[in-house]
Amino acid sequence: MKNLNRILWGIVFLAVGVLAVLKVCGVVLTGILFEGWWTLFIIVPCFIGIFTNKDKFGSLIGLLIGVFLLLCAQNILQYNMIWKLILPVIIIAIGLKLIFGGMFNKQNNSVEINFKNEKNTETYSSVFTGRDIDYTGKEFNGMDINTVFGGAKLDLTKALIKKDCVINANTVFGGIDIYVPEGINIKVVSNSFFGGVSNKKHFGFNENLFTVYINASCVFGGINII
Repeated sequence: MKNLNRILWGIVFLAVGVLAVLKVCGVVLTGILFEGWWTLFIIVPCFIGIFTNKDKFGSLIGLLIGVFLLLCAQNILQYNMIWKLILPVIIIAIGLKLIFGGMFNKQNNSVEINFKNEKNTETYSSVFTGRDIDYTGKEFNGMDINTVFGGAKLDLTKALIKKDCVINANTVFGGIDIYVPEGINIKVVSNSFFGGVSNKKHFGFNENLFTVYINASCVFGGINII
């Protein structure tokens, strides 16, 4: 995949460079290098990334941005519309990710498949507000936690973890803090755009311990594992 990606990148640069030289020399008819041709440097690699990169969601967002800039360069849309369209575009992209989750992140999806029949998984959502979730003395079996323009704190430091479990954490313009206990394995699968995951618990993997899988998706937000 890496070789294919490198070759395709090389073809893009070579083609654009040759066309630019020919146009300067008057060989190519006007219009071959169309208005907004430079957006190809965003559109093409992001399109390739949808099929080759692990972070397919980020590639999709980049592709949408590239297409928007191309339409602006063609005077179909106005540049000042970007602030009005950016949030709806992100919401659309998130919807596509939820619908076609397996295509966007196969590794993430494989974790969910292993636990799809889990009956004890709880769901918490925080929209334009904050929420504290404390599992002190309680058995933890996994969770879906979502924040939109809000925040959440999940405290597992004194939780009872008796088996492998999954945390699906999604944040849009918000943040999630996950406090994890000692004596467990932490495995993170991150899928972010203008955001990221900070893992301050870099435990070594011990096959004799239970594992908490964290599927993290951040859009203009962050998730802290503390």
